[in-house]
Amino acid sequence: MRILLFVPLVALAGCGVMDRVKEGVKNPLAQVRPYTLDIPQGNVIDQAMVDKLKPGMTRAQVRFVLGTPLLVDPFRSNRWDYAYSLKKSGQVVESRRITVVFDGDVLRAVEGDVVVATPAPTAASTPAVQP
Repeated sequence: MRILLFVPLVALAGCGVMDRVKEGVKNPLAQVRPYTLDIPQGNVIDQAMVDKLKPGMTRAQVRFVLGTPLLVDPFRSNRWDYAYSLKKSGQVVESRRITVVFDGDVLRAVEGDVVVATPAPTAASTPAVQP
C-alpha cells in the first residue's frame, strides 16, 4: 500500500525538476538552500534619532534618545559607541556605526555613519539685504 502512494509522489516531484531542466537550469537542486534567519545585532539607530541629538545634552538625555550604548570604553569614559548590523541570508545588508563624545557630562560631538543635522539659519540671524 505504501509503495502505491510513494510512486505517484516521486513521479510528480520529478515533473517539476524536469521543467527546470528544460528552462536551462543546469542543477535545479542547487537552488534549494536552507532557511536562514534575519539577524539584527546592536542598537537600531535611524536618522530621526540622530536629529534629536543637540550639543549640550546630558548623558541621561543621550541615553534616552539612543538607548544604552553597545560599548562603553573603560579607558575613555567620555566616549560611547553604538553599532548596528543586519544580516539577511548570511549577508550583511545594513551596517551603521555612531560614536558619541562627551566633555564631562555634556554632549560635545557625534561621529560616524549617520549624519547629524545642522539647524537651518533663522530669519533673525541672517543679515538683511540693503537695496
